[in-house]
Amino acid sequence: MNRIKKFFDYLINNHSALGIALLHRLAFIFPDKLYLELMFRLKMGYPLDLRNPQTFNEKLQWLKLYNRRPEYTQMVDKYAVKEYVAQIIGKEYIIPTTGVWDKFGQIDFSALPERFVLKTTHGGGGGGVAICNDKEHFNTAEAKRKLGKSLSVDIYRNLREWPYKNVKRRIIAEEYMQDGSGELKDYKFFCFNGRVEFFKIDFDRFVDHHANYYDRNGKLLPFGEADLPPVPDKKLEIPHNIQEMIVLAEKLSAGIPFLRVDLYNIDGKIYFGELTFFPASGFGRISPEQYDRIIGKSLELCQPKQ
Repeated sequence: MNRIKKFFDYLINNHSALGIALLHRLAFIFPDKLYLELMFRLKMGYPLDLRNPQTFNEKLQWLKLYNRRPEYTQMVDKYAVKEYVAQIIGKEYIIPTTGVWDKFGQIDFSALPERFVLKTTHGGGGGGVAICNDKEHFNTAEAKRKLGKSLSVDIYRNLREWPYKNVKRRIIAEEYMQDGSGELKDYKFFCFNGRVEFFKIDFDRFVDHHANYYDRNGKLLPFGEADLPPVPDKKLEIPHNIQEMIVLAEKLSAGIPFLRVDLYNIDGKIYFGELTFFPASGFGRISPEQYDRIIGKSLELCQPKQ
């Protein structure tokens, strides 16, 4: 193992992209802690300090290893989480499910409405989503390829996100949702021990994807994601019921060191999106860089350090 670690040290310093690809291929031979230490160096460019983590991304890695509660599995399952959320905030916030299947080939498209959304229950981000806004012209072959690829991805193995380890991989169909402008903006609330500290709004998702961050009162914040840079001049409308959304997010995140709660707001009607324990899997570059450490101060690691 020491020889392998030295080899990855060389890749970290000289060929990070190759190192990441190789580490994914060899993921099964590494224990969680060592795997995350290597991946963090490769992706973030600095050593992962698990004894005294300071940055937001470091603390997310710590939580992967040392904050494991059985209910987290249900909370990341896009099908099972609906019952969990409904029990806390009410079923009126849940987007109806119109079908659930183990395999793409089991889907009866004739029974689905003209517009719908297909999702893998364990998928992260948009990789496991296929949107149909016109069934007559829906590319089922492309949807099968995309969802099949998502079903084959092991998020626990590749990223060590423990909550996904035992999620049953399925495909669900949901009602197609959009607001009056023909879009579906989602609002992502960053909750620290049950308190929303800030939220972000993604926009121009299918054109030139960006994201702006705001405090609890809707004031634009001076940081963003390196891969999705903010646009300060972009005037995004803050929902009139943003405080109600904050209350819901805080109810769902109560008692959890960190949880991102994603909600939709469709012409004033709030819907639940998903729960995320590790945004960008704890490998997201924040710009300016010093905000990685500033945000990290809000994340209190309540359990004894290992």
